[in-house]
Amino acid sequence: MLDWNPALYRRYEDERTRPAPELLARVPLAEAIRAVDLGCGPGNSTELLVNRFPKAQVLGTDNSEAMLVSARERLPQASFVLSDIATWAPQDQAPDLIYANASLQWVPDHEKLIPRLFDALAPGGVLAVQMPDNRQEPTHRLMRALAAEAPWAEPIGDADKLRTQLLPLGGYYDLLAPHAANVDVWHTIYQHRMADAAAIVEWVRGTGLKPFVDRLPADLQASYLAEYERRVNEAYPARTDGKRLLAFPRMFIVAQKKA
Repeated sequence: MLDWNPALYRRYEDERTRPAPELLARVPLAEAIRAVDLGCGPGNSTELLVNRFPKAQVLGTDNSEAMLVSARERLPQASFVLSDIATWAPQDQAPDLIYANASLQWVPDHEKLIPRLFDALAPGGVLAVQMPDNRQEPTHRLMRALAAEAPWAEPIGDADKLRTQLLPLGGYYDLLAPHAANVDVWHTIYQHRMADAAAIVEWVRGTGLKPFVDRLPADLQASYLAEYERRVNEAYPARTDGKRLLAFPRMFIVAQKKA
């Protein structure tokens, strides 16, 4: 997959960041010495950690150098490193907080990943995770359905492998509960007010649609996006004010390690 586009991602930064403070608000820590933002992107979520824990050493990690350049410009007081969440581990002392806002859905094998991240915490530390749970929403069903049709199917390949299959919410609870002091899990469905179908397509091009489009040559990208927008326009009808409502389910997990 090609590198991420920070400018495209930030066009809907307010909407994308909305779950981040809601996740952080449920983190039961009065203070932290070390906090890590896994998949920090352009630093919008890292900024929340810096503000919540002003005395902490805050580290942001991402696998996109373009995102890290943007994050460093935004938050020169924090540290940012290039890394892959699938293999990331603390380099020195264990963190008090591992925070992952809309990043772990790109990482496979959650049955091993989640316990490994939890084990990496300091005693009493917290793992806080938020992930889009929108695989069955029209935006994502349509991108997969279209990817199975000619002429896009061959270059895209198996669309089901382009994003990690999440566990049910109870599955994450079961992974963590036997080893945690407390586990808090919940779902929220946001309703984002969008101008039109093109705005919805622009939103998902910055994240979920990216691995589909990146696999296509330029001419097929154009035809895929045109047909995708046509189908999105049908799936998200205009409301009484002419706007579209984009339902966006998200999954939240906050688990605290025993002291």
